[in-house]
Amino acid sequence: MDGARSRRTAAGRAGRPGRGERLADWADGRLGLHVPARANLRKVFPDHWSFMLGEVCLYSFLVLVLTGVYLTLFFEPSSAEVVYDGSYTPLNGIVMTRAFESTLEISFDVRGGLLIRQIHHWAALVFVAGMLVHMMRVFFTGAYRKPREVNWVFGWTLLLLGVITGLTGYSLPDDLLSGTGLRFAQGAILSIPVVGTYAAFFLFGGEFPGHDIISRLFPVHVLLLPGIMLGLVVAHLVLVFHHKHTQYPGPGRDEKSVVGMPFLPVYLAKAGGFFFLVSGVLAVLGGLAQINPVWAFGPYRADLVTTGAQPDWYLGFSEGLIRVMPGWEIDLGGHTLVPGVFLPFALFPLILAAIGVYPFLEAWITGDRREHHVLDRPRNAPVRTGLGVAWLTLYVVCLIGGGNDIVATHLHLSINAITWFVRIAFFAAPVLAFVVTKRICLGLQRRDRDQVLHGRETGTLKRLPHGEYAEVHAPLTQAQRHTLTQHEQPPPYEIGPRVDAGGVRRPVTVSQRVRERLARAMFGPGSHIPKPTPEEYREITRGH
Repeated sequence: MDGARSRRTAAGRAGRPGRGERLADWADGRLGLHVPARANLRKVFPDHWSFMLGEVCLYSFLVLVLTGVYLTLFFEPSSAEVVYDGSYTPLNGIVMTRAFESTLEISFDVRGGLLIRQIHHWAALVFVAGMLVHMMRVFFTGAYRKPREVNWVFGWTLLLLGVITGLTGYSLPDDLLSGTGLRFAQGAILSIPVVGTYAAFFLFGGEFPGHDIISRLFPVHVLLLPGIMLGLVVAHLVLVFHHKHTQYPGPGRDEKSVVGMPFLPVYLAKAGGFFFLVSGVLAVLGGLAQINPVWAFGPYRADLVTTGAQPDWYLGFSEGLIRVMPGWEIDLGGHTLVPGVFLPFALFPLILAAIGVYPFLEAWITGDRREHHVLDRPRNAPVRTGLGVAWLTLYVVCLIGGGNDIVATHLHLSINAITWFVRIAFFAAPVLAFVVTKRICLGLQRRDRDQVLHGRETGTLKRLPHGEYAEVHAPLTQAQRHTLTQHEQPPPYEIGPRVDAGGVRRPVTVSQRVRERLARAMFGPGSHIPKPTPEEYREITRGH
C-alpha cells in the first residue's frame, strides 16, 4: 500500500510543471513575453572584432556612472574658501576652496578614493576615445546609411555630450590645471560678439572666477548630462537591436541575412566576459597609471597659470586652433571683436556639425533610398575614406597646436616654428592626406582586380619550356572572389540633357548642379577602378 501511494505521488509530481515553469506561464499569460523574447534572444550578431568597439564605449560608460556615484558621496561643490589642514602636509595652511579640499580628502583620506578617482578619469578618456574610434569605423564602412541615419545622430550627440561632460568634470576639482581650463573657456565665451559678456557673467555669476561656477557645473555634470546620455545610450541600443545588424561582405551575407552568433547564450556570455575585461583594464590603469594629480598643481588662483597646462586630448582640437590663430582684434561701433579667438571657437562646432549631417548629405548626393546592411570595404569608397583620414589629420595637427609648448620643450624646438607649422599644415595636411589616401584606395582596388583575374601570388617560380621564369599564381576561391567583387559601382547622378527632344531648355536648379558635381567628384570614374566582368574572368581563365 505504501509503495503504491509513493508511486502515485511520484507520477503526480512528474506530470506537474515545476515552480519556475509555472512562474513563466503566469508572466507570459499577463505580459505576453514568450514570443518576442524567443525571437529577440535568438537574434544573430556578427562576430567581427570591430563590433566590440561600441561595447568598449558602453562598458566604460557604466564604469563612469558607478565610480561617479561613489565620488558624489564625498565631493562638496562649494567655492567657499577654507584653510587646508589635512593629510597632505605640503599644502597645509594654504587657502583653497572647499571643492579642492574635498578632492584632496577623497584622494588621501577616503578608503579607495584615489583609486576610484583615477578609474573615473581613465574611464572618461576611454569612453570618448572609444566613441570616436567606433564612429570612425561606422563612417569608413558606410554603416550610417539607411536605416541607421538616426542612430548615427544619436552616436554623434553622445560624442558631443561626452566632450562637454568631460570638460565639466575636469573643471570641478578647482585645482590650478582645471582653473586654467575654465579661464580658457571663459575667454572663448567672452569673444562671442555682442552677447559674450552677458553669457560669461551669467555662467560664472560675475567677474571670473566668480563664486557660482562650481556649484552650477556640479548638477550639470552628475545629473543633467549623464541623464541625457543614458537616455541616448538606451535609444541607441534599442535601434541597434531593432535594425538588422550590419556585417562585413562575405559568402552568405546579403541585405536579408546575417551570419553570426545568437544573442543567447553565445553573444551574451562573450559580452559579459568582455565587460569584466574592460572594467579590469580600467582598474589596472587607475591603480598603476597616475592621472590628474591635483595635489601637485595646488589650488586655483586667478593670478597664476599652470606651467605646461594641457586639456584632455579630446579638447586639444579647439585649444590648438586658438593657440595658433593670429591675435586679431577689430574695433567696430564701439565694440571690440576678437576674431582671433571667436573664429576658432566657432569652427570647432561647425566641423562637428558637418560630421553629424554627412549621412544625409551623402544620401542626397547618391539618391539611394535602399536599406543597407552589408558594409563597404573602405577601399571601395576612396573619397569617403579620404575625407575621414583628412579629418583625423586635421585633428592631429590641431592637437599638436594645443600642446605646442610641450612639443617645443620636449623636442627642443622653437615654439614659433611649431606655431607656423600648424598654421600651414592646417590647410595643407588634410588635402595631402586626402590625395594620398585616395590613391592608396585606388591602388588596393587595382590589386583586388588583379587577384580576381590572375589569382594570388604564391612566391613559387616556374621555368617555362622556352626558358622564361614566371611566378605561379593560385586561383582564388569562389568565396574570396565574391568578397572582392560584391560591391556595387552605380553611375553617379546626372541631370541629363539640358535641352529636351522638342528643343525646349529644361530648367535646372542650383541644387541640381551642386548635386551633380558632388556626385561626379565622389562617385565618378576617377573614384573607382572598374570591377572585372564575368567575360574578362572567363577569357583569362580560358587562356590559362
